[in-house]
Amino acid sequence: MPRPETGRPVPAGPAETPYLELLSRGAAADEYERPLLRARADGAGPAELAALDRAKLLALRVRAELDGRRRREAELSALFETAHEMAGLRDLDAVLQAIVQRARSLLGTECAYMTLNDPEAGDTYMRVTDGSVSARFQQLRLGMGEGLGGLVAQTARPYVTESYFEDPRFEHTQTIDSGVRDEGLVAILGVPLMIGSSVIGVLFAADRRARVFEREQIALLASFAAHAAVAIDSANLLSETRSALAGLEAAHAVIRDRSGVIERASEVHDRLTELVLRGGGVRDVADAVAEVLSGSVEFTEAAPVPGGAVERSRTAGRAVRDGTDWVAAVAAGGELLGALVLRGHPGLDPVDQRTLERAAMVTSLLLLARRSAGEAEQRVRGELLDDLLDAPDRDPRLLRERAARLTADLDAPHVVLAARVAGGAAEGLPAGPAGPAARGRSVPAGDAPAGGALADRQRLWSAASHLAATRHGLAAARDGGTVLLLPATGEESAAETARQAARQLGAAVRGAVTVGASAPVPAPAARPGAVAAAYAEARRCLEALLLLGRAGQGAATEDFGFLGLLLADSRDVASFVRRTIGPVTDYDARRGTELVRTLEAYFACGMSPARTKDELHVHVNTVAQRLERIARLLGEDWQSPARALEVQLALRLNRLSAAVGP
Repeated sequence: MPRPETGRPVPAGPAETPYLELLSRGAAADEYERPLLRARADGAGPAELAALDRAKLLALRVRAELDGRRRREAELSALFETAHEMAGLRDLDAVLQAIVQRARSLLGTECAYMTLNDPEAGDTYMRVTDGSVSARFQQLRLGMGEGLGGLVAQTARPYVTESYFEDPRFEHTQTIDSGVRDEGLVAILGVPLMIGSSVIGVLFAADRRARVFEREQIALLASFAAHAAVAIDSANLLSETRSALAGLEAAHAVIRDRSGVIERASEVHDRLTELVLRGGGVRDVADAVAEVLSGSVEFTEAAPVPGGAVERSRTAGRAVRDGTDWVAAVAAGGELLGALVLRGHPGLDPVDQRTLERAAMVTSLLLLARRSAGEAEQRVRGELLDDLLDAPDRDPRLLRERAARLTADLDAPHVVLAARVAGGAAEGLPAGPAGPAARGRSVPAGDAPAGGALADRQRLWSAASHLAATRHGLAAARDGGTVLLLPATGEESAAETARQAARQLGAAVRGAVTVGASAPVPAPAARPGAVAAAYAEARRCLEALLLLGRAGQGAATEDFGFLGLLLADSRDVASFVRRTIGPVTDYDARRGTELVRTLEAYFACGMSPARTKDELHVHVNTVAQRLERIARLLGEDWQSPARALEVQLALRLNRLSAAVGP
């Protein structure tokens, strides 16, 4: 759980443990009261109850944040799909029906519908419905200014009512009220469909019971309304263009005035389509639009200034004028990705303005596609490294081919690095089984839950993947941290590579990252099994750094002197541990006692029995009895300075051996 005042992760204590379990299984909100109620029933003290209450509030906050992120992800996906359908607009009815269906699904309403204005008849009519059961309601035609929709159309602002029939703000008519009553609607939300400053219709979401619509839901429905307005506008523009071409001889003067912008719109449409198909980038889109609009276009990722042009463009959903420039926000759902800026072009035809807006939409699609491609490449790099670690019988030829597609050369010497962020799992403690089922596999960004240590590990994995890509290496999530396979250079030793990686990863995750390095592996493709052995060596270096209190540093075995030789030869370590504390570990194994744990706590508490009993939560007499047993097993002089130092070193090496495995 994060520490509230600093935001830095701390190890989970007794108060946080039950709430972490609730978070891990996605428990309902009412279950978060149970640990507190159980503690009260067990007679817990005020301090413990206060700690549980704080942990509960933090857990509920994390749960709400996770729910919000899942909801925003679903909203972004729906808006992305809508934008994708609009980019290849073929059937306006199908696009509008999809918008209404997605709006109803994401807002969780029983009904959603869209009305459009009919300028010729002077009224408004029902265009699309989803969830409606009343034929009368589906065939409604309303006079302008009537009902909730009339108020939305008059003010060009969203309106919401918790109980339509009891709301005096709207002009109630028999026709509208009969249709609404026949449908059984009670709570209604309406947002305007706008082209420029004109309202062309209204998009509604409604329930058959009283309901309060939240601000985020109103904004989401407004986003769908903006997409619907663009789709309708695009269809209308296409219709206008076809009509103009059909009446070429009769409207020659009009066509002559508009031919330039129509040509530019068609040209930019074709060029943008070609760019998307051949995998062009953002710079290519900007260049294409600049050439068509005869101006200078650039993409900026600068954060928007409140009230500035980028913010106004995002809010309005269209390009806006900023002095002599035009700005079109590049956004996907609620996420602002940047903006396209047309420089030195104070006068812009409406068609050219929509061209700039469409270019911004294509840019958002390219950025999202590039993000997805980056995540896919990270996954592929992780899978290749997993195979090198877990499957030494892989065909070297296939390994080389897969590496070549990632611009990695597995016939060159490589260094294996094991990295872990401070506060991550198992700092100096056993990491559990080392088999593939227990190891953290490479996962795409966003798949891991956010918050606390898991978020730190995700950031570390993302930073390691970026470092591996820039160094033409590989990276994977593993054993509560990450493992990297980086090319070895003649100018840089393995220890220097580890220290540099610790600095770079630490700066990327804004925290302390500890890195252990192996000796260089000559040719990983030819000797896949050597990669697993090198990773074991790198992990031993990592665990040694943590046990020696050197978290946040990088090192290889060459940095540890004689301890480095021990790390490279586990038989010497096992012999030393057995010779020093073997009688105690054997006694625990035979009797199921906790003498080793008692020794660790005793030294950690400054050799104070009173503090040790608090650490172990046992009576002080129990601690005294265990220390007497240890004295009989190790000899009466085991607490002398020399023997105590050996015992403590053996305890730490014993923990190190358990942590890294055989």
